Amino acid sequence: MALKPESAPPTMRQVAELANVSTATVSRVLNGAGNVQAEHRRLVLEAVEQIGYRPNRLARSLRRQQAETIGVLIPDIENPHFSESVRVFEDAAFRAGYRLVLCNTDETIEKQRAYVKLLADERVRGAIIAPAEQGAASLRPLVDLGIPLVIYDRLLEGTNASTVLCDNKSATRQATEHLIFLGHQRIAFVGGRTDVESGADRLAGYADAMRAARLTPFSVSGGFRAELAEREVASLLELKDVPTALVVANNLMVVGALRAIRRAGLAIPRDIAIVAIDDPPWAELIDPPLTVVAQPVRKMAETAIALLLERIEQPGVEPVTVVMPLELRIRASCGMRDRGAGTP
Repeated sequence: MALKPESAPPTMRQVAELANVSTATVSRVLNGAGNVQAEHRRLVLEAVEQIGYRPNRLARSLRRQQAETIGVLIPDIENPHFSESVRVFEDAAFRAGYRLVLCNTDETIEKQRAYVKLLADERVRGAIIAPAEQGAASLRPLVDLGIPLVIYDRLLEGTNASTVLCDNKSATRQATEHLIFLGHQRIAFVGGRTDVESGADRLAGYADAMRAARLTPFSVSGGFRAELAEREVASLLELKDVPTALVVANNLMVVGALRAIRRAGLAIPRDIAIVAIDDPPWAELIDPPLTVVAQPVRKMAETAIALLLERIEQPGVEPVTVVMPLELRIRASCGMRDRGAGTP
């Protein structure tokens, strides 16, 4: 038996006829334009609801020569900080009628350039970018098209973009000062990439705290990666004067540090204390629970996507920079509970 053809979907013209307005007015209402009388807006929305009209997004995208999509470039999808952020971006974008194009750069400039070209070719409506480099040259294809940008989690000079990031320098200084308060003097820093702002600022905060206490800074680079951090921490544990404490600059490197410490047969915090940047879901579940300086990830992500949506809908809005504080969350890995000390 042949299938019966489905009835044709409602059209914009039918909405206009029912609301007794022009199709141009219907289009302005559906696109959120401000130059529509309140009564006309009400009539159009009632008509849309009554006949179940749904805009043809493909046709709209062809007219605009832009897709109803938002691009997101992040350096590492395995990092819980970024995966949680992406979830927030996607939820907010979907509610606003957009779809997400997710690009994982693996902290490499080559992949970032390739994905930037892809997003430019796709004519995305806007993009949130956690850059893999300090320079803005690779973003030129998006900038030249006037595509709104929000720089996320890292600072990037030379773009007309809003920025959302944390006060990394102060946070890492606070983490280091906490270990100094607990009596540690041989405190090593397991850092990330110093060629990006967040890595450089975290190293600077640690160094400032050590020098202020007249202690000698000593750092190794884990590149924001677990495997490299594991090798570097293993080398630290082979020194004659083994560090009594570590400040670790992100949650992936903590995984590497914990592996190296376990393989060396050392106990946390009895033999070596740890304070880390980031507060992944598992930080409270390991034994001992991890002392961290936590970024407000959800608030950061909500702010970034709100700024991007605002710039998409209102292209003349001036870019802003939002810097958020981090929170010291004291758990057992720093040894504070064992020592019975108070908060500095």
